[in-house]
Amino acid sequence: MAIHVVNEARRCLHCKKPMCREGCPIHTPIPDMIQMFLSNQMEQAGEMLFENNPLSIVCSLVCDHEKQCEGHCVRGIKGEPVHISSIENYISDACLERIDLKRAAAQGKRVAIVGSGPAGITIAVLLAQKGYNVTLFESRDKIGGVLRYGIPDFRLPKSILDRYKTQLVRLGIKIRPNTVIGTTLTLDDLQRDGYKAIFIGTGVWRPRKLGIPGESLGNVHFAINYLQNPDVYDLGDDLVVIGAGNSAMDVARTALRKGVRHVTVFCRRLQAAASAREVDYALADGVEFLYGARPVEITDTAVRYQMASFDEAGNVTALSEVQSFPCSSVIVAVSQGPLDRIVSTTTGLATTDRGLLATDGEGHTTRPGVFASGDVVSGARTVVEAVKYSKEVARAMDEYLQTVS
Repeated sequence: MAIHVVNEARRCLHCKKPMCREGCPIHTPIPDMIQMFLSNQMEQAGEMLFENNPLSIVCSLVCDHEKQCEGHCVRGIKGEPVHISSIENYISDACLERIDLKRAAAQGKRVAIVGSGPAGITIAVLLAQKGYNVTLFESRDKIGGVLRYGIPDFRLPKSILDRYKTQLVRLGIKIRPNTVIGTTLTLDDLQRDGYKAIFIGTGVWRPRKLGIPGESLGNVHFAINYLQNPDVYDLGDDLVVIGAGNSAMDVARTALRKGVRHVTVFCRRLQAAASAREVDYALADGVEFLYGARPVEITDTAVRYQMASFDEAGNVTALSEVQSFPCSSVIVAVSQGPLDRIVSTTTGLATTDRGLLATDGEGHTTRPGVFASGDVVSGARTVVEAVKYSKEVARAMDEYLQTVS
């Protein structure tokens, strides 16, 4: 691994206009990172990466690098791009515990972070470093949100999240696991107890359904539920996954690892929505794809569907007669929406027509002192997008906190 990474770093051309950085949503200083690494300044490189992106090690594993940094690498025009993600992962992994997380003088103000997914962790770190007394409220027993309960271990080892918890505690962040805000405790309770600013980063955990007959049957499950604990499911030998995004790929590959013999992904169109890399891995694992399949009903033993025909522009031109695809289980993976526990127990919080929290460009909700970002604002998106926006929200929260006593 080390020799591979060093060789990859040596392939960098150190472009005057680094397109790799332009392709990164959070503008990671990739040439500087590589130069520091090659100059035996790995710890400084690790600190720089963490300062730019507190979830650098996570993003190095789960980002769609082929469309972002590596997809913009000049070397990729006529050959293989520099494997930037491997270099970033090597540095971030080696330096996570070695980074000196400095904390500014105490501000004497409490901040509540509701949800410990990518957005919550990012904002907790940034505000704790500025000296605020941060408490992180997590509804489950361990931190991580979608990183822990929505991404399989073979893509993101959960030990990384345990290491992050250690760093959060080192920064003085208090963590309240198994605490759901919106049931016993509400936002009113938090503000009563002196939290001057509250951040909501609860993600999207309500599965979206297809709206076809059969979704309540005992052999049908939803992707976000399955990924939280695959070991409790008995799927039989033949699984159909309806949906073709990255979550669908995670479900399909996990199911094969848990003993399912055959997995078929139903994709409504001629191309999967998942990244090309995730599709390649799914194919390598043995997942089969049925493109153009439009489910109309689920039964105890099959999915009834129609096959779509398309023109050159990708528009549907015709649908076949209804057919049956035998299977023992079905998992629906067609995105998620937010739960409404907080909204239903809080006055003054506006939502969009999709049920997401309404915010301005800096994360302000319609209730003073309450901010939000991440999937609960944008819908299911990528980790790096959540971190990028959350950095802006953390800055806005700091500015707001300077105005309140």
